[in-house]
Amino acid sequence: MFPLEQYGFGDRENKWLQVCENVGMKLGRVVLEHKRLYRVMTEMGELIGAVSGKFRYETMQTVQFPSVGDWVRVSISEDHKVTIHEVFPRFSQFTRKSVDSYQEDALVTNVDTVWIVQALNQDFNVRRLERYLVMAWESCAHPVVILNKCDLCTDIEQKVQEAESVAVGVPIHVISAEQEIGLNVLQSYLGSGQTVGILGSSGAGKSTLTNKMAGREVQLTQAIRDDDGKGRHTTTERHLISVPAGGCLVDTPGMRSLQLWSASTGLSDTYEDILELAKSCKFSNCQHKEEPDCAIQEALEEGILPTERFQSYLKLQRELAHLERKVDKQAAHEAQQKWKKINKMYRKHPKRR
Repeated sequence: MFPLEQYGFGDRENKWLQVCENVGMKLGRVVLEHKRLYRVMTEMGELIGAVSGKFRYETMQTVQFPSVGDWVRVSISEDHKVTIHEVFPRFSQFTRKSVDSYQEDALVTNVDTVWIVQALNQDFNVRRLERYLVMAWESCAHPVVILNKCDLCTDIEQKVQEAESVAVGVPIHVISAEQEIGLNVLQSYLGSGQTVGILGSSGAGKSTLTNKMAGREVQLTQAIRDDDGKGRHTTTERHLISVPAGGCLVDTPGMRSLQLWSASTGLSDTYEDILELAKSCKFSNCQHKEEPDCAIQEALEEGILPTERFQSYLKLQRELAHLERKVDKQAAHEAQQKWKKINKMYRKHPKRR
């Protein structure tokens, strides 16, 4: 079997294979990233390497560097080291704001489906689920909600209803990865050529679920704390893993800080009910505060629209507006610094003008 067929290779990727062969190079898929070193699955198996000097020099943004899930054009040296020359266009990418800068980070790319995992104990949080849904819709992958640890929950039906209220039209599956309850239905997402990204906070059971679907111990697991249901960051790196069903999984570290980068599509898909209500407001530029005949305020007063959901929507809007202002300022500063360097170089070498 062609090794890449176990790592999501299908008709869609065959054209990239032809591009590589035409220039005497190989097709690979990034399965692990660690501080700009990459493990890449190729026809020769899994190899380690880095991006080329030209790639590094010409790449301006962090999000443009290879990420787990990327299909890449590589050359392979005699000592079986890979050099990445190109990242092929992504059909989906799950991104967030970098923790330590105003840049976009790619968490996982080229996934067909995103499993948003929440545990049905203390970890269950509808507001957090909304935020994950926004990012999932924005990624262009298909979101699926996985409610894990049903064996530890006594009010499953109520929590399912809460999840349904924010995940409109999104499949919701109730499972227990530890007890192997409800896992059969998840196999349908992992057929040949399919890639699933698993997202959720620490303690949700992502690593246990990954191990069960892979049929082997591929990720370490740890018990959660009894007092608050939270877990340690068991998974510390994103890792693409092949599974017996023919597809592959990408487990990701638990994220307690989930800061959006952009969400024009994700916000409208997740909060479609609020946007539909807003169309019935008397004024097209209604701020939904004290304006007359405001459909949003009427829905809040009648209990049709939960106050918490509307407040969550407003919070995400404010967060995105703040980020946009910061990014614009940073871009202007970087452009200014760039021209300063160019002018300095010209002053030192006037004959080059």
